Amino acid sequence: MGVGFSLLMIVLLVLIPFLGVYAGLEYVLGVVFPYLAFSIFIIGILYRIICWGRSPVPFRIPTTCGQQKSHDWIKADPVENPTTAFGVILRMVKELFFFRSLFRNNKVKITEKGHIAYIWEKWLWLAAILFHWSFFIIIIRHLRLFTPKTPWLVSFFERMDGFFGFGMYSFYFTDLLVVIGLAYLLIRRLVIPMVRYVSLAADYFVLFLIMGIAFSGILMKYFVRADVAGVKELAMSLVAFKPVVPVDIGSIFYIHLFLVCALLAYFPFSKLMHGPGLLLSPTRNMANTNRMKRHINPWNYPVKVHTYEEYEEEFGKVMQAAGLPLDKQS
Repeated sequence: MGVGFSLLMIVLLVLIPFLGVYAGLEYVLGVVFPYLAFSIFIIGILYRIICWGRSPVPFRIPTTCGQQKSHDWIKADPVENPTTAFGVILRMVKELFFFRSLFRNNKVKITEKGHIAYIWEKWLWLAAILFHWSFFIIIIRHLRLFTPKTPWLVSFFERMDGFFGFGMYSFYFTDLLVVIGLAYLLIRRLVIPMVRYVSLAADYFVLFLIMGIAFSGILMKYFVRADVAGVKELAMSLVAFKPVVPVDIGSIFYIHLFLVCALLAYFPFSKLMHGPGLLLSPTRNMANTNRMKRHINPWNYPVKVHTYEEYEEEFGKVMQAAGLPLDKQS
């Protein structure tokens, strides 16, 4: 049900720009939708971050897996169980760039003898690394469309990524890696029963949407050539807020652009926010100093309490008549 619905939504998203080009709506597809999608993207992310930042965190709740700092003769893990800001930074760097938590993933299995066995499981981590890093490099490569002169960092990534050359054209290795990563993530959701059971239509929709962006970009790069000069002219005019829509760029470009706009607009309201959310997660960004410092809840306010002494003073005679022991004997 979720797979079919998600595929149908992607087909509809592809048909909108395809029919829009034939209807002469290039300006709407090339100017209005990108500005609208980018505005939703920025405002939505800021809104989510503000909401997360206003959420109270009354206790230190870091999720750790290493030895906590205690006695000097017990070796502690300063990164997996950090007690300093520097340790937290190192832990976050490992999480953001190398997916530390995912790398520690193991599969639990009950053997025939009834014993618990932990099996090495790194394929999900590898697929996530391939997808995220390839997608990041592809985004960096696209920055050349928005500047008059290609920045040196973009040129560096292009040379490293496109070392396979075929005549005048170069083959970007990340184009293949991002498809492999996406394919594994999709097959995993379809094949593994437990993962398929918890998968929703929104999970498949994001995968199919990014796949649509990747395949349309690959088609435009290697098979159905678009007017690159016209694409760069449009991109630079959008950045300068003086939009100009060149003619005959190609319908494949508008399909690719519309899918990117859909991803940008959907991003702040989806599970894709796990990236920015990781930076604000108290289970990750807090040092584990529960034994070193007493944590005082900053939201505490004076509360009038009824102490036991006052309670006994008020109900002492009734308690004494009932045979209950009293701290203060009358």
